[in-house]
Amino acid sequence: MLKDLSVKDFVAETASDSPAPGGGSVSALAAAQAAALLGMVANLTVKSKKYEELHEEMAEIAKQCKKYEEDFVEDIDRDANSFNGVMKAFKMPKETDEEKAARSAKIQEEYKNAANVPLSVGLKTLELLDIAEVLAEKGNSNAITDVGVGILNLKLAATGAFYNVKINLGSIKDEAYVADLKKQMKEALATVENRTDSILKTVESMIE
Repeated sequence: MLKDLSVKDFVAETASDSPAPGGGSVSALAAAQAAALLGMVANLTVKSKKYEELHEEMAEIAKQCKKYEEDFVEDIDRDANSFNGVMKAFKMPKETDEEKAARSAKIQEEYKNAANVPLSVGLKTLELLDIAEVLAEKGNSNAITDVGVGILNLKLAATGAFYNVKINLGSIKDEAYVADLKKQMKEALATVENRTDSILKTVESMIE
């Protein structure tokens, strides 16, 4: 599984002539890195006596970040598997009318799955924005740059994930489904861009 590879091997596999892992898996990895960095800042805040009054709140945040981190790590393989599902559907037999119909239906099903996985990654990044904002404002100030890098990874993860949704939507014939996902992405990406930019201003004000 991709999640079990070393960093070196994952990068090498990404650079190979195999189409997966690709941008979707890398976006999921960016999201996992974001959750991990935010979790680290929460843990460092718990560790510091200077922030004793925040220990309970930060311990809870650290737990939440860990759950997101683990889920995003699973998304690395979910995304690659969804792409492989599309490729497998295209290899189905198409000699008879029945086979052609079954193949077409399966291809559409797999394209939807391939869109749903990165959609989930992108939407979950929104759930980390509140945590990122709290950490930027109240977390251990010695780790403020880690908050910043975490936020940058969140923005990358959402943008990259939604790119991968869009490329799959071009192959999906269900117009209502396509319209719904486009609406969700437009709203989500606007939120991510506005809020990450706002939080980064807080971060930058503390390191200048």
